[in-house]
Amino acid sequence: MLNRIVLVGRLTRDPELRYTPNGVPVANFTLAVDRGFANQQGERQADFIDIVVWRKQAELCGQYLGKGRLVALEGRLQIRSYETQEGQKRKVAEVVADNIRFLDRGRADDRTGEGQEHAPEANYQNNDEDDLGNMSLDDLPF
Repeated sequence: MLNRIVLVGRLTRDPELRYTPNGVPVANFTLAVDRGFANQQGERQADFIDIVVWRKQAELCGQYLGKGRLVALEGRLQIRSYETQEGQKRKVAEVVADNIRFLDRGRADDRTGEGQEHAPEANYQNNDEDDLGNMSLDDLPF
């Protein structure tokens, strides 16, 4: 079986960073992903996809990402069910990200207050590996 999703989009809000009772970091945010076509009126549309990130990646997202930032991510689709206080059953679809790349630099007025100069710029994977070593975005040929 295969359950992999790759998305590129912009955050619709700042990530919400929380910690489980066991102290494990978890961040939630929504990603706006443009559709590859326009509707009959010629307008572009987007899908708004809920994202969940765990552990070190969650802390990095909470520290360096904010509304409007461009990211690429890879993960899996998760469908979970729950019951409301009124007894109604609900289902939620969300992407659990295990690989996130920050695709743009923050502006001076972003969350850190200093822009993205001091933020890590490599590939953030759930296993904490760094594919790019000490390479920064300025070192890339494109």
